[in-house]
Amino acid sequence: MKRLMLCLVLMFGMNSLAQAADPECEGRFVNPITDVCWSCIFPLSIGSVAVSSGSVPDTANPSSPIQICPVGILYRVGLAIGYWEPMALTDVTRSPYCMVNLGGFNLNVGKIGTGTAGQSDKPTAGAFYHVHWYKYPVTYWLNIITSLGCLQSGDMDIGYLSELDPMWNDSSLSLIISPESMLFGNVIAQGACAADALASAVNKPLDYLFWCAGSHGSMYPFTGYTSNEFSPLQSSVLLSERMAFKLHRQGLIMNSIGQDTAVCYEYPSPIMPKERWRYQMVNMYPDVAQCHPVGQTVMRWEAGHNPPNSRKNFGYLMWRKRNCVFL
Repeated sequence: MKRLMLCLVLMFGMNSLAQAADPECEGRFVNPITDVCWSCIFPLSIGSVAVSSGSVPDTANPSSPIQICPVGILYRVGLAIGYWEPMALTDVTRSPYCMVNLGGFNLNVGKIGTGTAGQSDKPTAGAFYHVHWYKYPVTYWLNIITSLGCLQSGDMDIGYLSELDPMWNDSSLSLIISPESMLFGNVIAQGACAADALASAVNKPLDYLFWCAGSHGSMYPFTGYTSNEFSPLQSSVLLSERMAFKLHRQGLIMNSIGQDTAVCYEYPSPIMPKERWRYQMVNMYPDVAQCHPVGQTVMRWEAGHNPPNSRKNFGYLMWRKRNCVFL
């Protein structure tokens, strides 16, 4: 009887390991010191004055460095600062529950919704990927900014798994949270995205073309499908940007505003403010020298980051512009 029980335990253990070791899954743990482009935290501003410049254009900042913020019946006085905060990690993977940025292991929940990629041998050229969103308050861990009103605090956590979201692989269901997407599925609306692609290539994306993701494609629908995948890197960046937009729409990400008085608080933003976001590759090949505005073409940096033997697992660090009142 004991031998039978031992055999059963070994069988279940081996089965569990076999499911966890998906050959399509790979990754590496992101080092918060060596894998982060720390120069991307700039420009740093106090009021409208840039204390330190950066390589990527900045957004608007409050005109006055001194801000008076109402707190109930009282007021608080502080400095209006602006900086770029690394606040989230994204996995983009074809392997369900593959935690790319946590070392490349699968959560053992079965083979559900495997993604696809490529153009050959399919009636429709395109791809499907899953996306995971991690809370990543690295500035809080390292005490780079010490005012709690000016940073995301807490621990690293898994914020969103697309495998658990039925809208991620169904365009019809995604209309529940983005009914306006039906207005932009035409040649005229998509043709206007050429202007956004040009703007993001030379400066910043155009927020009023909110349905465009610059050179990457369309922000809609909020699903893991992309069409005409000529570059897996382009598809993976696009889906990270879509996930950021989707979480804005669902009220899970708040936005700060670089204006006097309004800088005191954070606000819901159903339309993603594209110019206030950047991305940086951290998996599989960290790009610690630069970060990129939303929609900027990947042709500038994709060389050496997508080898022929790639299993199409990608990780990105998402940077958000933070305007706040430092106490």
